[in-house]
Amino acid sequence: MMMTSRSLAVLLTVATLVADPDIAAAQPAAPPAAPGTTPASAADAAKRAEALVDKAKSLYLAGKYQEAEEALLVAWALNPTFDVAYNLGNTEYKLQKHREAAQYLSFALRNWPLLKTVAKLKPRAEQWLAESRAQVGALKVSVTVAGAEVLVDGKIVGRAPLEGEVFVDPGEHRVEASHMDYEPASQTVSVAKGGTAEVKLAIALAKIEAQASAGVKTEGGGSATGAGVVGPVAGPPAGSVEPPPPPEKRNWVPVIALGAASAVGLGVGIGMTVGSNNANSEARAQKGKIFAAGGGCLASPSFAGQCAELRRTGERAGRLGDIALGSYIASGVLATAALTYALWPARNAEKATAVFVVPEPRVDGVGFVMVSAW
Repeated sequence: MMMTSRSLAVLLTVATLVADPDIAAAQPAAPPAAPGTTPASAADAAKRAEALVDKAKSLYLAGKYQEAEEALLVAWALNPTFDVAYNLGNTEYKLQKHREAAQYLSFALRNWPLLKTVAKLKPRAEQWLAESRAQVGALKVSVTVAGAEVLVDGKIVGRAPLEGEVFVDPGEHRVEASHMDYEPASQTVSVAKGGTAEVKLAIALAKIEAQASAGVKTEGGGSATGAGVVGPVAGPPAGSVEPPPPPEKRNWVPVIALGAASAVGLGVGIGMTVGSNNANSEARAQKGKIFAAGGGCLASPSFAGQCAELRRTGERAGRLGDIALGSYIASGVLATAALTYALWPARNAEKATAVFVVPEPRVDGVGFVMVSAW
């Protein structure tokens, strides 16, 4: 950790000249600026924090621990660094706020700089941390998802993974973990004075129910309560849910029968169409002969026989055409039934597909249009 020459000099002066060097007035360089924070504003915050630490030193040495605490809390909010934590931990120890003292002193010791000049202060910090630690309980909280918000008794203590222990007053406490993409998990534990409770919270993806208790382990006189512990919800045990039944096997006999009937209908329709076209051609030829001979079927009795034959030929062409159309329609209906049966999805399929064959009358015959729907 970097320190300014002035801050280091103040720290060494307090450590060397004050008989009871309980507070150091060093202010290290400002930490990296948070997103959206300019270097100028970060430097200004560090400068203001340094002034507050200097003020707190004078208040501390005068025995005004309450006022020193207030100044150091503001400095911590501006610049949460090792030296502010060290000074604040010492002040909380003097005020007999052992839980707060343990929290700040543990932070200071975790981030202690590798400088020989401040090494002489470390034993005092370790001693007062041990004394404060003996008066409170500690929670070792681990969460399965990084970035989850951790709360103790409804108050946010950080985000997973937590750095170090969370110090609490002896007794029962509720520990929770929450994340916007996961179902929250919680557990209630009881910890004795000087004890440690280990809390493991497993949070599951949102909308997935789980029911599994988080593990609790106590050390040094701490105890974990099984009753009233609320853990994450787990899914059913493996193998307890039967797999969905496979789709039914397709019976192809109806498809073959319907397809064959459709082919027969199509063949009849084609044959009747050919016959109808031939009859129409024959009728046109008969009509041409009557006209070529100068006659007509309306005002020429001498052509009555030929006209009657012309009518019979036209009627035959019409009947054959009607039969052809009916055959095409029947063939289309049978083909639709066969294709629908063949392509109808199994019961457990996610999507259904339907195919329809629709006859399309035309001037020169009948065609088919295939329509699919999903």
